[in-house]
Amino acid sequence: MSETAPAAASDAGGPATAREPKSVKGGEKKRGLFARIALFWRQVVAELKKVVRPTRSDLITYTTVVLVFVAVVMAFVTVVDLGIGRLTFWVFGG
Repeated sequence: MSETAPAAASDAGGPATAREPKSVKGGEKKRGLFARIALFWRQVVAELKKVVRPTRSDLITYTTVVLVFVAVVMAFVTVVDLGIGRLTFWVFGG
């Protein structure tokens, strides 16, 4: 066990303390509706700038892997379906 594990374990079983929810960080005034919407869009654009697009060869590789996987799953489901169908006809006659 690590040195912090006993401390965490002792805190976990202790009585729950009532904490006030923090609606305002650092004493700032709460932003208005349009300011929050603008902040949201700025954060969305910033996150989209971090997206790395795959190269053409990566895209072809990923597409091939997905298509092969789908074909394998389709074949497996087909075999299971045919097996259950034959088993049903054998048990109940047909």
